[in-house]
Amino acid sequence: METEILLHKPLKEIVNENPLFSDFFSSFQIKAENEHKSFTEYISTQPDSFWDENASSKEEIANLFVDYISGIAASEQKTTIETLDILRGIDKSKNPENCNLHLNPGEITCIVGPTGSGKSRLLADIEWLANGDTPTKRKVLINGQPADEDTSALFGGKLIAQITQNMNFVLDMDVESFLMLHAQSRLLMNAEDAVKEVMKLANELSGEPFDPTTPVTFLSGGQSRALMIADVACIGQAPIVLIDEIENAGVNKKKALDLLVSKDKIVLMATHDPLLILLADKRVVIKNGGMDKIITTNTHEKGYYAELEKMDKAMQEAKDFFRYGNELKES
Repeated sequence: METEILLHKPLKEIVNENPLFSDFFSSFQIKAENEHKSFTEYISTQPDSFWDENASSKEEIANLFVDYISGIAASEQKTTIETLDILRGIDKSKNPENCNLHLNPGEITCIVGPTGSGKSRLLADIEWLANGDTPTKRKVLINGQPADEDTSALFGGKLIAQITQNMNFVLDMDVESFLMLHAQSRLLMNAEDAVKEVMKLANELSGEPFDPTTPVTFLSGGQSRALMIADVACIGQAPIVLIDEIENAGVNKKKALDLLVSKDKIVLMATHDPLLILLADKRVVIKNGGMDKIITTNTHEKGYYAELEKMDKAMQEAKDFFRYGNELKES
């Protein structure tokens, strides 16, 4: 997207070719749809009253327009993550870890180990794009190269999304407004369609449906996490998703993971839930703060998953039975 060309192209042509620019022009009461002047010509011919009404100046609006062009260009970049590698560091006893961790888009990897073993530390190292500068001395590589803030900038600062059990909203707005705000900030051309898709998926994931007019602060824990999972999948552009123990989050876990994988995300999840572990393609075992070994989920384990799923379904039915006020009686 050539900035110089856009500065001298008729405004009418700009919005016809890319409707996203309409938001910028309308914020300054510029009726670009019928304007044959270029941006440079337009701002050069405006009276003082125009600048007073917009509390701006010719130089300020020009700089804002250039920044807006850069933002749209960044959102249209086709940069992709093909591999994510976590190179071995040290465990809590300062001994070298036993393995590296290699991750690909469209696959699920679980982090397993006892409470306090260091599962969340591994997630934190990835979130911080560790480069030997964390207690574990691990290094994170993206597409085979050391990751840093410049790497994140290639993805418009939207490299990693994190979902945890402890998620609460503080914004005073309804669900639809929240989603629309997020979609517009991501410069999505089909923002309304994306919001509708997120609502549909969130209600499929949540145990208790909610509608677009529900204030976000009224959502339950499960509803909040269902909303954020659907949002990360459909609106959020982060290619890496880190999940910290959502087994008790009140969402349809299998459907949530299927959704993220279908969007070609790299999914890394710390969990104790055997169902989630067996749904994954592989798992990294953490011992004493270090990566001990990688286990690929085998065919026998997939068969065992089917048995556990039946047990889990029976347990869920029992929970629902009592949750909705039923009681057992002698036959």
